[in-house]
Amino acid sequence: MAVRPLVRFPDPRLRLPATPVTAFDAALEALAQDLLDTMHAAPGVGITAPHVGVPLRLAVIEIETGAGPSIYVNPRIVDASRDRIRHVEGSVSMPGVTEEVERAARVRVAFQDLEGRTHEEEAEGFLAVCLQHEIDQLDGIFWIDRLSRLKRDRLVKRFGKLEKRER
Repeated sequence: MAVRPLVRFPDPRLRLPATPVTAFDAALEALAQDLLDTMHAAPGVGITAPHVGVPLRLAVIEIETGAGPSIYVNPRIVDASRDRIRHVEGSVSMPGVTEEVERAARVRVAFQDLEGRTHEEEAEGFLAVCLQHEIDQLDGIFWIDRLSRLKRDRLVKRFGKLEKRER
């Protein structure tokens, strides 16, 4: 389909909660395909509609190339383990910087598919991290909000320097 322009940090749209999807139609399927194309071009392993300026609760994750993408419409975490893991994260909206984030080691997510059917999925490890990261984005929580103030400030400063070099 199409690679869409990415919303870049610190755009305030990245901190707005996304609206639930109510229309399960060809436009939603086209948006999901555009997200997949945009994510591959970025490159990344996960992306949400807000990353391309569309305030809908839609996320696409593809951890392994060739395994096919997973599409989550209106995803929400229904259970999260108390045990934690740390993983290096970044964002297609803030390229070039990463930092270690602590999250639940396992989650159960309820979501709909592109036809509107309801599903639940359990995930652990890297997939659990990706789901939490993208659902946070849909809730208006940008990934750096999970960092300490010191780490967040350093990361924002580093990103600012990278942005100046690109111009």
